[in-house]
Amino acid sequence: MFATGTGFTASAVVLSIFLLTAPARAQSEHQLHSPDGRIDVQIRIADRIYYSVLLHGNGKQLPKPLLRDSTLSLRAGEQTLGVKPQVTSAKTRTINQVIDVPVPRKSSQIREAFNELRLEMRGNYAVVFRAYDEGFAYRFETSLPGAEIKIADEEARFKFAGDYTAYYPREDSFFSHNEREFRPVSISKIEPTTIASVPAVVDVDGTKLAIADADVDDYPGLWLRGNNDNSLEAIFPPYPLKEELSGDRDVRVTQSADYIAVTRGTRTLPWRVIGIAENDRDLITNQLVYLLAKPSEVQDTSWIKPGKVAWDWWNANNIYGVDFKAGINTQTYKYYIDFASKYGIEYIILDEGWYKRGDLLSVVPDINIEELVAYGREKHVGIILWAIWKTLDDQFEPAFNQFEKWGVKGIKVDFMQRDDQKLIAFYHKTCREAAKRHLLVDFHGAIRPATMTRTWPNLISTEGVKGLEWNKWSEETTPEHDLELPFTRMFLGPMDYTPGAMLNATKSSFAHVFMRPMSQGTRCHQLAMYVVFESPLQMLADSPSNYLREPETMQFLGPAPTTWDETKALDGKITDYVLVARRKGTDWYVGAMTDWTARELEVDFSFLPAGKFEMESYEDGPNANRFGSDYRRATQPVDRSMKIKIRLAEGGGWVARLHAL
Repeated sequence: MFATGTGFTASAVVLSIFLLTAPARAQSEHQLHSPDGRIDVQIRIADRIYYSVLLHGNGKQLPKPLLRDSTLSLRAGEQTLGVKPQVTSAKTRTINQVIDVPVPRKSSQIREAFNELRLEMRGNYAVVFRAYDEGFAYRFETSLPGAEIKIADEEARFKFAGDYTAYYPREDSFFSHNEREFRPVSISKIEPTTIASVPAVVDVDGTKLAIADADVDDYPGLWLRGNNDNSLEAIFPPYPLKEELSGDRDVRVTQSADYIAVTRGTRTLPWRVIGIAENDRDLITNQLVYLLAKPSEVQDTSWIKPGKVAWDWWNANNIYGVDFKAGINTQTYKYYIDFASKYGIEYIILDEGWYKRGDLLSVVPDINIEELVAYGREKHVGIILWAIWKTLDDQFEPAFNQFEKWGVKGIKVDFMQRDDQKLIAFYHKTCREAAKRHLLVDFHGAIRPATMTRTWPNLISTEGVKGLEWNKWSEETTPEHDLELPFTRMFLGPMDYTPGAMLNATKSSFAHVFMRPMSQGTRCHQLAMYVVFESPLQMLADSPSNYLREPETMQFLGPAPTTWDETKALDGKITDYVLVARRKGTDWYVGAMTDWTARELEVDFSFLPAGKFEMESYEDGPNANRFGSDYRRATQPVDRSMKIKIRLAEGGGWVARLHAL
């Protein structure tokens, strides 16, 4: 155990390294505290490496056990690291600094403060433990002989102190878009055959633990399964030996190896991450995954421009009131550009259909990319192109050459549906090449890239979320589901949920209509997503024609930011409701959402600085429970001394912009 300071400045880094004076291999127990002293990690070296995590409350309360005798090991080469371990040295250090965020989701700066314990082991490896105020993490580091080794498996067993409820994103197989629901289930009822993507969020008597990974490179992503003993344990997609392409997009693994990775003998492995939040709302501001990621590999980030996107696919190009035939053609996309230019929207996207299937170099006859790029440049609107990952991978260099020649601003890459070692390499390769050519990347069809946005700031958004598109063919994207996401999926990183529906249905009036979709919940529920949900590249999913007939709604959507200088999570309960305030410059935005339960929330404006603000708010109308698009816009002065009550209809929302006077 060691003490740390609490003060910090933007330029100061406190770094301390201590060597334990007693013979290290005689140490059987080690202790690590978070900087604020609340989180206590107890590490025991015996036949295995064990660790337990306790949370200290206020006053005379006994510490709350969170994890108890969790274990870790790694089968690498001819060794099993972590079994019969022998510590050769133990080193500790403290870091306390502030880092700048080039593409900020929650804040433009993040305080990074942690205490670290590095246990170097006989057998050419080490285990590094870190305790943050926001949680806990560990990783293996290896210096094994040979330029290349096979890793057969990694054990990461998260053993809880009791049988608690997990919000568990159950998966059917490793081949998945990771568009899941986070449904509560008792840990003891999760079978070893029941796998899940991350994060799983476990409710330990009110304290939430979010399990994830970070800094995943040249290695598969972490998945979870049950163990019938109050624990969840890691499982990894094996290394693919043979693959089979179906159509132009589904590349399934047909034969797997008996190992998970072939990699360098000397390296750091990914972090195993436990975010810890005493209140549900604290998960929204937890930035542990970002802090543990590898720092940016993009030196110059000045060209990376976040913004909103007018999107064609969700609304099926349902534009009207025009004198041309709508569809995948140059005239339609000029109409999108005109709409985007009118409201200061930075980009439009050409989704599926702009190129001939299987060939990114062959544009369909009705589309002229050069003409659209030139027209968009005149109107200050950039073009983003959608692509199937396999087609991009097959035509990698010529495709990127063509994108650069055309002058498009980014690519949306889709249908990976895997995060084995080979696909992880594809994510990094794509981001690296795109950065060289000043292209943004938006990955759909997988969740793991969400953890990579610090390393690749041009990776501006990711999907791996059950979003608005599901309302085109199912009833599963409900307001309850929307209220799972800020506390679960968003813990990993940005999520391209694609909000913005203008046809808003109540619970009784909703129907899934693929070619003319609607949302579940109210108009204000959709508007609030632009404050609550984080995506530096935020879609406007509905038809430009629908937005153009909603000028009052566009007074909010047009200027709404997609990156934030500061975030305050004011209130929230997973699956039920959320209330978030975010700052951009001197303006503040506040968003609230509820499930199918109407409720009243209190907004306490004490987060504001001194001074007067004018608040422009959008609230559910008196008939929003019958007609989901009913809303009221109002303005009023506010200051930090005020509190107001807001009323949310069933599936409702509330959103406001506060402009400093």
